Amino acid sequence: MQTKILILDHGSQYTQLLARRVRELDVYCEIHPFRSAASFANDPSVKGVILSGSPASVFDEGAPDTELSGLQGHIPVLGVCYGAQLLAKRAGGEVVRSDVREYGRAHLDRILVEGPLFTGIHAGTQVWMSHGDSILGASATMEILACTNSVPVAAFRLKGEETFGVQFHPEVFHSTDGLQLLRNFVIGICGCPADHTPKAFVEETVDSLRAQLGNDQVVLALSGGVDSSVAAMLLHRAIGDRLHCIFVDNGLLRKGEFNAVLESYRHMGLNIKGIDARGKFYSALAGLEDPEAKRKAIGRTFIEVFDEEAKRIQGVKWLGQGTIYPDVIESVSVHGPSVTIKSHHNVGGLPERMNLKVVEPLRSLFKDEVRRVGKTLGLDPAILGRHPFPGPGLAIRILGEITAAKVAVLQEVDHIFIQGLRDAGLYDQVWQAGAILLPVRSVGVMGDERTYENAVALRAVSSTDGMTADWCHLPYEFLARISNDIINKVRGVNRVVYDISSKPPATIEWE
Repeated sequence: MQTKILILDHGSQYTQLLARRVRELDVYCEIHPFRSAASFANDPSVKGVILSGSPASVFDEGAPDTELSGLQGHIPVLGVCYGAQLLAKRAGGEVVRSDVREYGRAHLDRILVEGPLFTGIHAGTQVWMSHGDSILGASATMEILACTNSVPVAAFRLKGEETFGVQFHPEVFHSTDGLQLLRNFVIGICGCPADHTPKAFVEETVDSLRAQLGNDQVVLALSGGVDSSVAAMLLHRAIGDRLHCIFVDNGLLRKGEFNAVLESYRHMGLNIKGIDARGKFYSALAGLEDPEAKRKAIGRTFIEVFDEEAKRIQGVKWLGQGTIYPDVIESVSVHGPSVTIKSHHNVGGLPERMNLKVVEPLRSLFKDEVRRVGKTLGLDPAILGRHPFPGPGLAIRILGEITAAKVAVLQEVDHIFIQGLRDAGLYDQVWQAGAILLPVRSVGVMGDERTYENAVALRAVSSTDGMTADWCHLPYEFLARISNDIINKVRGVNRVVYDISSKPPATIEWE
């Protein structure tokens, strides 16, 4: 039985980070909406519960009011921020709306009770506050564990229970000993084994896939990215050549990428077929300028091409997909799916159209965990360390209508930029980079002649998971050299700009 920590989500922006921190301790955890708490009552696989923060106040009408019967008092519970205020309010503590929202760094001036939650943590440690309500006093059933200058109850325990609350966010990097506090809770108090390692995941997943798939045939679309590649390796280890991989050239990949990635997959021993469908995609995109229209045309064409190729394989019953945990969480978030900013690059409609069952070996992993599993499996470093690349490819980096000529120009620009990052030793310091062909022409001078050609924008960001991102402060000398190379070598481009927008408010991709 896979034991786990249950994280009940109240809508905090930090919930995913909380789960990732627990998993850094090699302890398995799952995020579920707070409304589902009752379904886990008396579940023997749940060894502890963490209540997340929330943008809500415990005094708001309709604020999350998590049902903890069958959990609290039976297994350890840790309330974080809103979770702590909810526990304190129910226990009769003095919880009030703060006149001023407390946000930012603070220090635990006094730790009144060290063990078991604060074992190895000393007074003065820095913590990160982010709350609008405050716990000002403890009831007779509460024991104060720590306080700051302005927060008299920064942490507490309910007497006679392994139920704890902290008003700060231990999962945030700025909480210096936050990971130690989580270690004290999930390993020390809950007694969870630190056995959720990449090696263990591979062994368990391969065994599970063999049992799930039996002697069936599986088809999987490879993109050249980490997620689909790791999913393919796990499936291949489980069922060998009964996994049929299809890699489609949609004409929107980077320069030389189709052949290079195809060869990498073949060296990995995968049963793979490459499909040149450039013409079909260009035809589907003709005349389209709206980003969503382009995404939908690409998705629709991919389904048609993939469906046609998959039908050539006899006896296929399963569709493999590289779905990862953030995709799963989004679909069952505390407030339901969020507003669509951009259509997701994963193509829907395939299982229904092809009458296939879906197998998703990575659906419990975060992106950084997928990379660690890929390393354990021996995935080609060129794919393992590859920057994220959008499913619609260069189509959403060409603003306006897509033509083969525009793609060719952008492929050359992109190649100079990406290869330049590699040559300068900057590639691995950047989370994602690319070039955008703008629907803008500008006047220039080349060889004493007037030019009127295209402008391109370069984009490079640093991030952990793509949820937020900051623009990379690349050296001026590097940017100057890349700009000169692009203008001198790519016919049709006479101006280069660098995007210094962060996410939010901007998105990483322009479309």
